[in-house]
Amino acid sequence: MILVGFYTMLFIYVLFIGAFIYGFGKMKVKNQTNLNPKTSFSIIVPFRNETENLPKLLNSISLLDYPKELVEVILVDDDSKEEFRIQNLEFRIQIIKNIRNTNSPKKDAINTAISNAKNDWIFTTDADCLVQKNWLKSIDAYIQIENKRMVAAAVSYLQKQGFLHDFQHLDFLSLQGVTVGSFGIEKPFMCNGANFAYEKTFFKELNGFEGNDKIASGDDVFLLQKALQFDAKQVGFCANKESIVATKSVTSWKALFYQRVRWASKSSAYVDWFSKILAIVVFLTNFFLVIGFGLWVMGLFTYDNLLFYFGIKFLVDFIMIQKSANFFGQRIRFVLICSLVYPFFTSAVALYSLFGNYSWKGRIFRK
Repeated sequence: MILVGFYTMLFIYVLFIGAFIYGFGKMKVKNQTNLNPKTSFSIIVPFRNETENLPKLLNSISLLDYPKELVEVILVDDDSKEEFRIQNLEFRIQIIKNIRNTNSPKKDAINTAISNAKNDWIFTTDADCLVQKNWLKSIDAYIQIENKRMVAAAVSYLQKQGFLHDFQHLDFLSLQGVTVGSFGIEKPFMCNGANFAYEKTFFKELNGFEGNDKIASGDDVFLLQKALQFDAKQVGFCANKESIVATKSVTSWKALFYQRVRWASKSSAYVDWFSKILAIVVFLTNFFLVIGFGLWVMGLFTYDNLLFYFGIKFLVDFIMIQKSANFFGQRIRFVLICSLVYPFFTSAVALYSLFGNYSWKGRIFRK
């Protein structure tokens, strides 16, 4: 009976990941950036104590190949302890103070910026990111060709040495792979706010973050799900490699744990059934592997069954990660050992996220 439960869960997991692998293959990589730019962007960057990272982001923005008159940058200071001053940015730029109204500092920051934004499209990114020269050109070309009102795009980690960074890198590649694949099968359910654009008027039609502003994170996912419910045809994913934004991995296991807890804590508030079922399936598939290991230690589960379960999961995960790595042009390392650690790590994250508090940007957020 135990085996039936294990293999049923594994079969469902393989179906889901297999569908995303298929969807990834269906996505057409379009590197077109030669259209005459038409879209005006307000780039919004919420920040808190980012004096080290912001100059690097702003420098990468200053190198953008895009008409200066079509871009403004709005930095939203969320109660930083240190003062940040702008230096030598060619685009229009302003720093404003965050106006707090909800339990979500980042959503408040975006709302504050949108009320000050002068351009037609909102583009959010993070202070610890770097953008490519044709970032805006690639998104503009996608908007013109596909005629969308909301556009998600890819995010990658800047690669660093060390097992911690390789572990994060593999996990993030799988998340990005599932994101791209979900758009490929026309079942999108998540995106990344570090590379997310939408019409200002569309944001207002959706009533912004209303309904989920009690949850600290999710400025990207909940808005995406709202848009999909409103009109899924208005939402797309730009699979242009020049639209990819790079960000930093965290530098400690504690920071990684709390980051993943923050990400996991919003899954209980998902509104669409597909994303809820997927979250449950992913958790149970990993948790069953942890249980299977415990049963094997106690002599209640055979080594062959445990190896088969892990082997099938490892195979489909590896295919997904490899496809994602190929898209980003990145190498992968320590895949096997990371796959052994991951079920224990993600099970701990999922269980803790149901009850525990987490720290983010120097603040404590409670369930």
